[in-house]
Amino acid sequence: MDNASITDVWDRVVGSQPDPEQWLVLVTGLVALLAVAPHGVWRISRNAVTIAHEGGHGLIALVTGRRLDGIRLHSDTSGLTVSRGKPHGLGMVLTAAAGYTAPPLLGLGGAWLLAANHITALLWGATALLVAMLVMIRNAYGVLTVVLAGGAFLLVSWLTDPEVQAAFAYVVVWFLLLGGVRPVFELQGKRRRQGVRGGAFRSGGAMRPGMPDSDADQLARLTHLPAAAWLFLFHAVALCSLLGGGRWLLGL
Repeated sequence: MDNASITDVWDRVVGSQPDPEQWLVLVTGLVALLAVAPHGVWRISRNAVTIAHEGGHGLIALVTGRRLDGIRLHSDTSGLTVSRGKPHGLGMVLTAAAGYTAPPLLGLGGAWLLAANHITALLWGATALLVAMLVMIRNAYGVLTVVLAGGAFLLVSWLTDPEVQAAFAYVVVWFLLLGGVRPVFELQGKRRRQGVRGGAFRSGGAMRPGMPDSDADQLARLTHLPAAAWLFLFHAVALCSLLGGGRWLLGL
């Protein structure tokens, strides 16, 4: 690829694209809602939220100096992120808190990019994050889901018209904003009905599903704050991201 071609690609990525029609923004929001609200559809679409959830654990583990051993994604939409380091302290707290907050915060960041008309930058940035995550995936189902997700972003960003790119990007961002809310309510409901389940802590500092502790309960042990306080934080991040991101997407 010559210098002119590289420059063209760079300009395409960092440049701005035209605003989509308002009806497209509303329709994509409705499509995302239909991917989140019905239970049968959610059982499949929740895989995308799990990618963001486990990716959040993994990214913050690396940023805070922990050693990331790997990430697993399962067909029941659960996930496992294994990191090693001190089983306490700020790094462990931030790693544990990153799961439920990652999807809505990614949606908020995506809404900011779309409000600034950086549609292509959003698509390529998401592709880069998925490629980086793929390196740490340790099971076949996880590889399959991340490859399919990354391939979808790459194909849309490279082969489709600007209108299709805009529609795809808006659906993804709406989905992250809306899909970031439901898991927190599910976690609260499970704790109330059955005790707790979900990604939890073990002595080596790993995040594992299926143990009798949720992220909120793990954080309660690490910080001596009640699990309800962490649930409140998860709710606040998800709902505030939805409100703020929704305003950006709708141009309010």
